[in-house]
Amino acid sequence: MKILIVDDEPNIRDLMHRYLSLDSIESDRAENGLSAQRMLREEAYDAALIDLKMPGMDGLSLISWMRGEGFRMPIIMMSAHGEIIDAVSALKEGAQDYIVKPFDPEELTIRLKKLVEAQHLKNLVESETRNNLEDEKQLFVGESNSIKKIKDVIAKISDTNSTVLITGESGTGKEVVAREIHAASPAKEGPFVAINIGGVPENLLESELFGYEKGAFTGAVSRKTGMFELASGGTLFLDEIGDMPLSLQVKILRVLQDRRITRLGGTQTMPINARIIAATNKDLEQQVRDGAFREDLFYRLNVVRIVIPPLRERREDIPLLAAGILKRLNRQMGHKVSGISADALQELCNHDFFGNVRELENIMERAVIFAGAEEIQIDDLDLRGSVSLHTQIKDEPKLSTTEAKSLKDVEVDAIIHALHRWEGNRTRAAQELGISRRTLINKIAEYDLNL
Repeated sequence: MKILIVDDEPNIRDLMHRYLSLDSIESDRAENGLSAQRMLREEAYDAALIDLKMPGMDGLSLISWMRGEGFRMPIIMMSAHGEIIDAVSALKEGAQDYIVKPFDPEELTIRLKKLVEAQHLKNLVESETRNNLEDEKQLFVGESNSIKKIKDVIAKISDTNSTVLITGESGTGKEVVAREIHAASPAKEGPFVAINIGGVPENLLESELFGYEKGAFTGAVSRKTGMFELASGGTLFLDEIGDMPLSLQVKILRVLQDRRITRLGGTQTMPINARIIAATNKDLEQQVRDGAFREDLFYRLNVVRIVIPPLRERREDIPLLAAGILKRLNRQMGHKVSGISADALQELCNHDFFGNVRELENIMERAVIFAGAEEIQIDDLDLRGSVSLHTQIKDEPKLSTTEAKSLKDVEVDAIIHALHRWEGNRTRAAQELGISRRTLINKIAEYDLNL
């Protein structure tokens, strides 16, 4: 917890700072409202203690400015006067509490903790309206070596705020892993805010992430809080980051570098203290080579890398996953299916699950609906849809344009595109193509390419 103390009396500031530190509460001190404005722009705080009477900018003016700028932290107004009209004015401007000097430091600490906890709860409620309820989520379970390694990584980064990149096929449970990281982190009491980049129209994505000011564009009739702000004190999960348009990637890079945002239509930057976790089912390295994803953003995201293998490569996890899904489905649907028969479980373990855990969930849901006994039987499983889909893809491939070309045409196209991507730099183009620079030069001469 980090508190901003704003008071023009040095002895009061120092006394509160020392007392809060005894309770392991960090605090910064500002001697007036103008100094507090600067500090609020530079640092993120969980709450503020603000004196009423100060030269230059008084407490009421500072609170009004803070609320106008969108700062959401709880505020306790302090005054030596104790006039009821001051308390009413402070509450109207946006303070959550009012305390009269001299006060009991222990009582102040209790009030602070309650207000911060209440704000965290409010943030959690707001963030969960954008996601499913927590008990509806998949469980992160598994005994395979790959899952054990992932759990080890999560344990190692639990006390850090490092950016994490999670990769894996669609349906492998990337958000589940992101939630596990959040739950193991110091920010676990804060909100977990998730956004699917590919699911938001490109023209709305920036306003969803950064928020906007009233009048920023047609239809912006009031200020909107963006997801970076909603995730303050917690975790922001950027799912399908590989779908982010290039025009927005540079802005996300700047946020990761500076840890600050600016709302659309705004002029003031605001500090953020949310952990960033990104995920994708795409090959970001290949996207970087293709020019579809910024290399500098990739390295900013790829601080800690977690790769989730497909379910068909960790079949020993299927029984545990199936049991967890069955328990959740029983609760959701009001059924009392007690388990899965040995034959049915073996059938599941033999299935390839090209749709991964999401496919397992769908199969289990159908089985629970049609189960004619206390246990799911092999006849209750319907694996035909996914099998036939995979068979069609496997047995009846459609030739792409590249496959229909001659080998020479393929090589020519690859060379031309690589050289264009690297603006004629033959060394970098050869590295991308996986050949030596001499081989590339020979190929250019062989195919008489005028580049």
